[in-house]
Amino acid sequence: MTLPLSGAVLGVDVGASPTRRSSAVCLLSWDAHSVRWSIQRFRATPEERAEVMGAVIGETPLLAAAFDGPFRGALDIIGFYRKAEWVLTRREFRLRIGKPGQSSAPIGKLLNEHTNYCVEAALPMVGRAQHAGAIHRKAVVEAFPNSFLGLMLPDPEALAVKRADRSDGYFAHLAVDGTLDRLLNLLLPGRNAQSRPEAITNHDDRAALICALTALGVAAGQFVSVGDEEGRIVLPPAPMLAPWARQALFDTPDLAPYLLVEGGG
Repeated sequence: MTLPLSGAVLGVDVGASPTRRSSAVCLLSWDAHSVRWSIQRFRATPEERAEVMGAVIGETPLLAAAFDGPFRGALDIIGFYRKAEWVLTRREFRLRIGKPGQSSAPIGKLLNEHTNYCVEAALPMVGRAQHAGAIHRKAVVEAFPNSFLGLMLPDPEALAVKRADRSDGYFAHLAVDGTLDRLLNLLLPGRNAQSRPEAITNHDDRAALICALTALGVAAGQFVSVGDEEGRIVLPPAPMLAPWARQALFDTPDLAPYLLVEGGG
């Protein structure tokens, strides 16, 4: 797929707290010369979710939207351990970058519920799915920022970040070393970023931007995803994966049925 000269995608970091603004929504848009993003946080209440997401999206048509939380095409409660989670829980990934939560666990079911709400709030402005492995008629996909970031690191363990701080440590490193800039240039070549990733310091804001970059990869037809019809987690384009990650994903025969590569490797 070829991105239009101008357009927009959405990323949503899904939280479940009705009292703390632990959810964030990021609108990433571009024209022929520049790329920009706008991020706002919200509480997990129907009123605030609708108000903030509505204000950020406005009347902007979205080529794709990515959500940091489990969901499948029916937008119902999943309630079981999925292949998408199994792939990213295998030893190579679990030990080096952590693992996604399980849709079968109580916290997973709660996050699934709130992800469904966020997907439903965005759906009216999201265009039709044109990407491989689509699980919904609209271009909505599942993101997991921790894995998305970690798989681009040549040596995640060398950062020595605490387990609870992994995604923030990964983000800060990849923002400073230029990896996020290279990803943007791969997907939107020749544009000048109007903001700097390293200027984002809030955890939820960072996650929302990574979700938006996940959606951008889908809109551009350049991504890797893992899973099946019960849900797919979208990862960076193959050229952005670190050598160890490429080997762990592409050279493991029993992962092949659950692996999809768009845009070439």
